[in-house]
Amino acid sequence: MKSINLKVNQITRVEGHGNIVLKVSGGKIQELKWEVTESPRFFEAMMRGRYYEDVPYLASRICGICSIAHTTASIQAVEAAFGIQPSAQTMLLRKLLFNAELLESHVLHVLFLAAPDFLGAGSVFPLLQTHPDIVVMALRLKKLAYNLAEALAGRKTHPLSCEVGGFAKMPDLKELEAIRKRLEAALVDFDTVVGLYKGLRIPDFTRETEYIALKDAGEYAFISGDIASTDAGIIPLSNYLKVTNEFCVPHSTAKYTRHKRDSYMVGALARFNNNHKQLLPRAQKVAAELGLKAPCYNPFMITVAQLVESFHAAEDSINLIDQILSRGVATEDNAVKPKAGRGIGAVEAPRGILFHDYTFDKNGVLTNANCVIPTNQNHNNIQKDMEALVPLILDRPEDEIRLRLEMLVRAYDPCISCSTH
Repeated sequence: MKSINLKVNQITRVEGHGNIVLKVSGGKIQELKWEVTESPRFFEAMMRGRYYEDVPYLASRICGICSIAHTTASIQAVEAAFGIQPSAQTMLLRKLLFNAELLESHVLHVLFLAAPDFLGAGSVFPLLQTHPDIVVMALRLKKLAYNLAEALAGRKTHPLSCEVGGFAKMPDLKELEAIRKRLEAALVDFDTVVGLYKGLRIPDFTRETEYIALKDAGEYAFISGDIASTDAGIIPLSNYLKVTNEFCVPHSTAKYTRHKRDSYMVGALARFNNNHKQLLPRAQKVAAELGLKAPCYNPFMITVAQLVESFHAAEDSINLIDQILSRGVATEDNAVKPKAGRGIGAVEAPRGILFHDYTFDKNGVLTNANCVIPTNQNHNNIQKDMEALVPLILDRPEDEIRLRLEMLVRAYDPCISCSTH
């Protein structure tokens, strides 16, 4: 009759501070919690009273990893409030910029944060000795994603050029052409990552839940579409509050969410389960090679879904650059006429669906804001996954239980600080 008193203070290889608590007495679970201990952040309050031009630049500071996602969602919310329809050129550039962020973030998680667990290392640093080529390749891929974002927005973290209505500066086409060649080479690098992950043992654990993501009839959705649920079908973006249903729990400074079940998942696996048929051919092939089939109910496969999405984003970026090079770029008039109104923006940040909801007065000053963060939406699902997983592994050594729970949390690639709103 096992007794365990396990507490992981500030789990490593995730963004922010979170704890795992497990107490077992006489073979029975007495306490099991995923604790978020970050101090609350007040970005919505800081946005209020700001002129619309300032809001996206402030919103980008919510996250240093997902700055482009927050900027894009923020701009979309402003445009929706003012009735602005971005041009075809702007949409091409935004999609390409978004791919840059997705690639950088997924490489960070797949190779720097998650891979050490599967390779028996405590961090990426031992891999410099055992897998030096993989580490160098990961750095090369991250640099490519950063350079693509820099070409489009001035910088990856807290982008400068994207603004309400379009872009303040057009990219250099020769620079994009050079990056296109590097993206072709990146597909070969990602093939190497697939070979690595084929040899790794992904934990066999399943728990069916609700999967929520954006869905667009025309493409694998990242910055457009309605809300899609594997339980409820298509839901208008205007009803996002009826989907998220945020609530507080005593052990977390981040709110929880739930919809049709007691929890739901957002992120790469949720996107795959909702939109897998819209992946580009190479990504679909990789999914089949890695045994990722929809519906997939194993949260440890989130990392595999991220790798599949990396192929899609790289291939899509090549296609987008070809379109941009073919049509050229022209400076556009991004003049904005503010008016009173409410607008909702939604994008698929690397970690899942992100909502920005703004209300403006007639002068274009923000009077109300609400941001619902992807990891905020995943916390409840992490808790429910832990509750289902622990009884299955309770007979194992305590160190193995600890590692498996850490791996589960890391699989979600949480951005914990950003979730405490």
